[in-house]
Amino acid sequence: MEILSLVLFLVVCIFLLVGYPVALTLAGVSLLFAWLGILFGAFDASYLLATPSRLFGIVNNQTLIAVPLFVFMGVVLERSKIAEDLLIAMSGLLGRFKTGLGVSVILVGMLLAASTGIVGATVVTMGLLSLPTMLKRGYSPELATGTICATGTLGQIIPPSIALVLLGDVLSSAYQKAQLDMGIFSPESVSVGDLFVGALIPGLVLVVLYLLYLWGVSKFSPSQVPKHGQLSEHAKLSGLLKALLPPLILIVAVLGSILSGKATPTEAAGVGAIGAVLLALMKRQLSLSNTKYVVRETTKVTCMVFLILIGASVFSLVFRGFGGEELLNDFFSDLPGGAFTAMLLVMVVIFLLGFILDFIEITFVVVPIIAPILIMMGMDPVWLGIMIAVNLQTSFLTPPFGFALFYLRGVTQDSVKTEQMYKGVIPFIIIQLIVLVLMAIWPELITWLPNLVYGNSD
Repeated sequence: MEILSLVLFLVVCIFLLVGYPVALTLAGVSLLFAWLGILFGAFDASYLLATPSRLFGIVNNQTLIAVPLFVFMGVVLERSKIAEDLLIAMSGLLGRFKTGLGVSVILVGMLLAASTGIVGATVVTMGLLSLPTMLKRGYSPELATGTICATGTLGQIIPPSIALVLLGDVLSSAYQKAQLDMGIFSPESVSVGDLFVGALIPGLVLVVLYLLYLWGVSKFSPSQVPKHGQLSEHAKLSGLLKALLPPLILIVAVLGSILSGKATPTEAAGVGAIGAVLLALMKRQLSLSNTKYVVRETTKVTCMVFLILIGASVFSLVFRGFGGEELLNDFFSDLPGGAFTAMLLVMVVIFLLGFILDFIEITFVVVPIIAPILIMMGMDPVWLGIMIAVNLQTSFLTPPFGFALFYLRGVTQDSVKTEQMYKGVIPFIIIQLIVLVLMAIWPELITWLPNLVYGNSD
């Protein structure tokens, strides 16, 4: 009857493709399968008795408190015109270079990703602010849309990313479960802070490679960039510092408090939320209408995350009750090539699932199932988490189903064809794949900094 666990997973995917709500689909289909299993004697009803304790654990989880706080911080900064001020100041300063605006978009997008941690918000904001200007100045539609989409997905990997908060919580549970299954009854832990620190170098490497690609285009395909730079009256260092320092101080306060060990990610999220409010007050952007919008959006995203988590908890219980974990464990153990083949297969599956599921569903549904198995095969949980995050980031860029493409298409003028957007993101997808390969060959790109910061010599 273990095969029913795979049938359950396939049916859930089918219902999601049809368009049913994720959380209700996860819980509803799982309960339906459980009821049929009980009816035919193929499912032990005692598994469902763990549901109340699971739900209590969700609402009592201190780490997940960071989710509404980081979402609140991101939405406040989104409404405070931080990105607009930064883009104007930076593009003015770099305007004398042919690719000055493109470089500005990448750098501002990086800072916006570090400030908001939300992919959709970054892509939409940068698309509205910079795409018309880039097209007007002579950038090809392919290069302009590709740069904006790729930069927008940095919110998936650059801390404080909501994706890393959720991944960190799930991997913490998976790491402890894997150690207990291996007979280690004083298990070590992995935290959201570990993932934040581990993501810094890969995130910066991606930004540097994006900038190098932009430089390469200007040298070897000059028709895609403006013929000349454009000077601006905003080209003042003082203007750039005025626009740059507030969000930079906020980012340093949030990440610095985590890196220095002065605060947990949840406490740092509180610092970020308060800092964002102060920044909005300084810019006089915290009007009543903006406040209503921030509260409404924060509540909406938070409820969505926790409702999906509840549905995923029911799904994982039923999946385990049908013997799905044992089935996957046996499957991965029997694969030729061992851990390498298992990891490669998991990455391909997650990449494909990224076409139809958001990172929240994948984090709550797929990762708890496969992470303990991979960790027991000797994989570092921090390395595994960052590999999954960059893999999903690549999936969100890939045509024809990439979420970043849908976000940008929604705010792009009709003169830009969808085919041009697809063509524009291909070089950035290649860059992402290169980074994935580098991280696979040299795990130290991820693990070195956490070991250094937290003093782990191993």
